Amino acid sequence: METLHFSFIIPVYNRPDEIGELLESFTKLKGNVDYNIYIIEDGSTMPSADIVKQFGQLPIFYLSKENSGPGDSRNYGMVRAKGNYFIILDSDVLLPEYYLQIAHRRLTENYTDCYGGPDAAHASFSKLQKAINFSMTSFITTGGIRGGKDSDRFQPRSFNMGLSKQAFETSGGFGTIHPGEDPDLALRLAKLGYKTQLIKDAFVYHKRRIYWTKFYQQVHKFGLVRPILNLWHPTSERFIFWLPTLFSVGFIISLLMAMFDVNWLLYIYMLYSTVAFVMALIHSKNVFIGLLAVMAIFVQFFGYGYGFLKATVALKFLKENPKKRFPKLFFKHVQ
Repeated sequence: METLHFSFIIPVYNRPDEIGELLESFTKLKGNVDYNIYIIEDGSTMPSADIVKQFGQLPIFYLSKENSGPGDSRNYGMVRAKGNYFIILDSDVLLPEYYLQIAHRRLTENYTDCYGGPDAAHASFSKLQKAINFSMTSFITTGGIRGGKDSDRFQPRSFNMGLSKQAFETSGGFGTIHPGEDPDLALRLAKLGYKTQLIKDAFVYHKRRIYWTKFYQQVHKFGLVRPILNLWHPTSERFIFWLPTLFSVGFIISLLMAMFDVNWLLYIYMLYSTVAFVMALIHSKNVFIGLLAVMAIFVQFFGYGYGFLKATVALKFLKENPKKRFPKLFFKHVQ
């Protein structure tokens, strides 16, 4: 294995303040690991150039291009990056001070051409951010980190993902779908014989600067994308993807049954909500975050479940073309 030289690839769209906070976390990284940073401005009307200039002590390259989405922007950066191993981050994350040391050590001990790490909530995050983070990462909602017990099947997510230059060049990198570009790439890498691993200690603080309607829109898109990925990669289809839809339909049925004084199904949902609240309370040590977490879980399941059902009907039963039926999920390629 050749000596690792890391290039951080960070697309940004109208989030200069977030880039400033992320770059500030770079200044606190520990260890003597060789790296550089590529900020790819994806056609923003609020560019980050002035913020980037404030961090001249860091090895930063600032690239600007017309808007073509995060996947294409990452490819744009990787084509131009000097490193032989890319670390892909979202602009709304913060790096713990030992992140790079941990990633370097684990790849040196057990090299794979792709890795992923989890996300966590920083102490400074808002109560809503912490509640949504719990909803998105908890074992009782998403099963925790998918693939956590089987590194060969782990599908990294692009908010915290490593990819070798060789794997990028062989696979062609990310597609133009968004969201969903990261599991699509992971599935294509698996078909090409590349292995992935989960590096649990290489976590990032994922800020998730979102409010309720934005969160619903985000998870709704996640639901829309999954049937498209199932269409492209039939072997990846799992029954578990139906669970948010079944949860949502079941809850509606429980409310209808309660109108006729049949409450047993509603009690099951009340029990689940209570367990979720207690787990979030123990995790956050805050009653209000616990309550918000329960709300976030229902928003997550209903948003994803409805999107998944809608896209499944359109693609599997009506045989519609994904790009024609859901054009807002696809960006044009500009390279």
